[in-house]
Amino acid sequence: MMTDQNLKQAFLNSAYKVMQIEHETIAQLMASLDANFADVCTALLNCKGKVVVMGIGKSGHIGRKIAATLASTGSPAFFVHPAEASHGDLGMIGKQDVVLALSNSGESAEITTILPVIKRIGAKLISLTANPQSSLAGLSDIHLLVKSTQEACPLGLAPTASTTAALVMGDAIAIALLEARQFSAEDFAFSHPMGSLGRKLLLRVKDLMHQGDQLPLVKDNVTIADALLVVSQKSMGFVAIVDTDGKLCGIFTDGDLRRTLDKRIDIHQTLIADVMTKHSVTIAPDMLAAEALKWMEEKKINGFVVVDNSNRPIGAINLHDLLQAKVL
Repeated sequence: MMTDQNLKQAFLNSAYKVMQIEHETIAQLMASLDANFADVCTALLNCKGKVVVMGIGKSGHIGRKIAATLASTGSPAFFVHPAEASHGDLGMIGKQDVVLALSNSGESAEITTILPVIKRIGAKLISLTANPQSSLAGLSDIHLLVKSTQEACPLGLAPTASTTAALVMGDAIAIALLEARQFSAEDFAFSHPMGSLGRKLLLRVKDLMHQGDQLPLVKDNVTIADALLVVSQKSMGFVAIVDTDGKLCGIFTDGDLRRTLDKRIDIHQTLIADVMTKHSVTIAPDMLAAEALKWMEEKKINGFVVVDNSNRPIGAINLHDLLQAKVL
């Protein structure tokens, strides 16, 4: 019986062998790339419909991932289970679509059964198999050889290196198309609005700012005490001060209050205009929330007054708003 130490080493040795086999598989895949890859990318780039990905078993799991990657990087795609396709889901495929079929053997019955219908529909057929002489490869408009010389499984049974090869090829196709489409980070964010990238590239100050009755705002002729009531009520940590024309003329923050108290100024008699910070930093409503956060960090302040083109306050935003929205 193995000792704990020997068992740990056996685990590490096994992991190394698997990774080495799959590493060699990817190297072989790179060496086998040919003009067919470019043809596949061209066909998908020119597709007027959708990319329909198919696969059964482990190839199906890889196919789902490839479809998701294509869809999120600018190539509209979805996965259709080939068994369900023969029971009505073939109606999801149109003549302007491109079918991307995955099968290591190229002889998966669930796929080969529906090939005549796909051909009759008129959709272009692209296949990824390890056997260029297979039924699937022979009926395809374009065939990509995706082959591994051995599986990482010591029994040679569990799809491991072969699925890795298919996954890598799918990623290579998706990224080649992304680059050809000049797909940007902002385009990616639109497909991931709930992710951190989406929040950074889509959320703007106007989406998060306090406005209307929530805006901490006073006129320049009120006392410090009156202004402090607004600071307390609005819980923003500052108040914006406007002149008789409604234009921003200053800001009063918690820091300004501490400095005012140090000078022993009578807050019930002194006007807020006499102690406010003039020429404060402001931001526009269309600024990205992530950029506003960066400004706060650089300028070491906790909030901004949001102004329009006439320098009139229309909103306010602070560090808590940005952190709550997870703009990190």
